[in-house]
Amino acid sequence: MLRLASKRLLGLTSREIPSRPVQILPRLYHEKVIDHYNNPRNVGSFDKNDPNVGTGLVGAPACGDVMKLQIKIDEESGKIVDACFKTFGCGSAIVSSSVATEWVKGKSMDEVLTIKNTMLAEDAIKAAVKDVELKRAKLKGNSSADAANAPIEKAADA
Repeated sequence: MLRLASKRLLGLTSREIPSRPVQILPRLYHEKVIDHYNNPRNVGSFDKNDPNVGTGLVGAPACGDVMKLQIKIDEESGKIVDACFKTFGCGSAIVSSSVATEWVKGKSMDEVLTIKNTMLAEDAIKAAVKDVELKRAKLKGNSSADAANAPIEKAADA
């Protein structure tokens, strides 16, 4: 079809062949995906120094996406009471970040570690949970948390 169109454009065809209309199919996304893309939820950030806030900063070098996801934990219940994100990247990274912040609210830290979506959001959630656990261990005076905390603090400072 492309070859024929190119020949017609260049005037290289000797006979007139009737052309068929080309049908362009739209890309169909679920309405919830489109809604999260057009109206992302929970965009922003919390105070990274708050011991009840965990920060996960992850990136996908192959496509250049970077996601910072933060969770706020209730001290008494241990449940995630709020979440927010900042993402730089493609539409699917923004959508997965927005959806992830909605998913984690109201869940315990153990529950959110079971979330699997094979995107950046999964790694960001795990990093945020680890960050909050290390901050809490440090506040309780656990000296082993100091050594393990170094790489997470670097990521959380970004």
